[in-house]
Amino acid sequence: MAKKTRKQTGGTPATVALTAAGTPFTVHEYAHDPASPSYGEEAAEALGVPPERVFKTLVADVDGALTVAVVPVAGQLDLKALAAAVGGKRAAMADPAAAERTTGYVRGGISPLGQRRRLPTVLDASAQRHETICVSAGRRGLEVELSPADLAELTGAVVAPIGRA
Repeated sequence: MAKKTRKQTGGTPATVALTAAGTPFTVHEYAHDPASPSYGEEAAEALGVPPERVFKTLVADVDGALTVAVVPVAGQLDLKALAAAVGGKRAAMADPAAAERTTGYVRGGISPLGQRRRLPTVLDASAQRHETICVSAGRRGLEVELSPADLAELTGAVVAPIGRA
């Protein structure tokens, strides 16, 4: 990882939460293209980071409870595995408006950090293969790089194999 820095003032709720926790992180900004078909793949390409190190934040409904899944942009979320990871039976993608309202972020910029209401979170086990990973910092065109262990600790995440290629 490049030089570890902390944003001192302003920023997004995600960077504010990281700063408040004293967690080392690096912010990466890029010009977001509204025509891009995939926010995550766009981020990986713009940052020059392998897609397996860039993780997308998805919100799912597990047995009636909104749950956050953090998986590599190079793959997809396994809904059955997500449900099992949190002791549920069925999972489906959440309504985008409900996800935005609950997290306080817009689709394509939902961060697992600094959400309006803290949701149960599951981080794909593949994250542990990397020293650092990138996740949304709370808006399109802004990513935060941090260790998977710090992300899991700050979000209270369960680490489980919920992604598939």
